[in-house]
Amino acid sequence: MLFAEYQRFRYARPQLMEVICQLRFPTILAIGAQEPAAFQEAIRQDFPRYVARQEQLPPRLRPGNPPTLEPQKPVTNYNFISTDNTWKLNLTQNFISLSTLRYQRWEDFAVRLDKALAQFIQIYQPAFFERVGLRYVNAFSRKALGLEDCLWDDLIQSHFLGILGEPDVSEPDVTKCGVDVECSLAGGCRMKVHGGPGRVGNPKAPEKEIRFVLDGDYSAAGQLSADALPAKLEDLHRYAVCLFQGAITRELHSAMGPTEE
Repeated sequence: MLFAEYQRFRYARPQLMEVICQLRFPTILAIGAQEPAAFQEAIRQDFPRYVARQEQLPPRLRPGNPPTLEPQKPVTNYNFISTDNTWKLNLTQNFISLSTLRYQRWEDFAVRLDKALAQFIQIYQPAFFERVGLRYVNAFSRKALGLEDCLWDDLIQSHFLGILGEPDVSEPDVTKCGVDVECSLAGGCRMKVHGGPGRVGNPKAPEKEIRFVLDGDYSAAGQLSADALPAKLEDLHRYAVCLFQGAITRELHSAMGPTEE
């Protein structure tokens, strides 16, 4: 079963590239009207580096006969970054997000998110949250795990392999293969998952190793109060753990050096 309950593990050789949590809220114009100095001061100890970027939104379709494309104003994305550049807070007039390149445990991630979110809510007082999303991007490297003699069929469960899971298909002959799923989950949650081999990093660098990417985005939408967020995030995290453990084989699990939590 894909969403059966699994034991949680910490891995000595994790294959996570990035973990991202984004919370969207109704537009707060005050965020874009001036630099968020009060918010920076509240979180500066953990995120001392600061960069602001202007991002151009795609044109919006304006109804009419015929319909026309209407340009949108650029949005300022405020970036607050940790000293070692592995943690980042993003703030715009529509969302706040926390991402990390050095994920260890859900509880550690949740503590950092809670601290930043509490300051954001105190300063900007959003009416509610429209969407909360939790994304885990894994890129399994056979080279890093000493599994170069293995096929993906040995390491990834067949429901994420497409034709690569078929015994009469030669992996070297397949130039492109992926599985993409979007579906509803219990508790008002949704899941969007991509699984498949791919080159990670600069696509123009042919020497890049082909890894198996497992990219899971779990979300919930509605008028979510601040008090409802912790339970909803726990639901999303549970789905992420279940899907991850249900996607890997025992051989891949062992190669990553698991320790029970």
